[in-house]
Amino acid sequence: MILALDYLHRNNVIYRDLKPENVILDSDGHLKLTDFGLSKMFKADEEQTFSFCGTPEYLAPEVIKGSGHNHLVDYWSFGIMVYEMLSGINPFKIRNKTNYEKLQMI
Repeated sequence: MILALDYLHRNNVIYRDLKPENVILDSDGHLKLTDFGLSKMFKADEEQTFSFCGTPEYLAPEVIKGSGHNHLVDYWSFGIMVYEMLSGINPFKIRNKTNYEKLQMI
């Protein structure tokens, strides 16, 4: 997964929607990323983007704040995924909480 993100980042692409539902295994057991609908390709003169998009439980704080973000948000989402794989739960997926309340927690 890190290699896939590194490849995208070296090619000026932010994935922005990393979550278990967007990762699949091929017949050889290799991971594949799917659903590039929220990805953003950076131009040479851009350092940050300000669009608010992604799945609430996997959003990085800088996306929520709207202060501008770059490729590092993908590593936040990756960390949430690793936590979820190890513990079996997403730290921000709490029942009876609205998306607004979840975003405040992050």
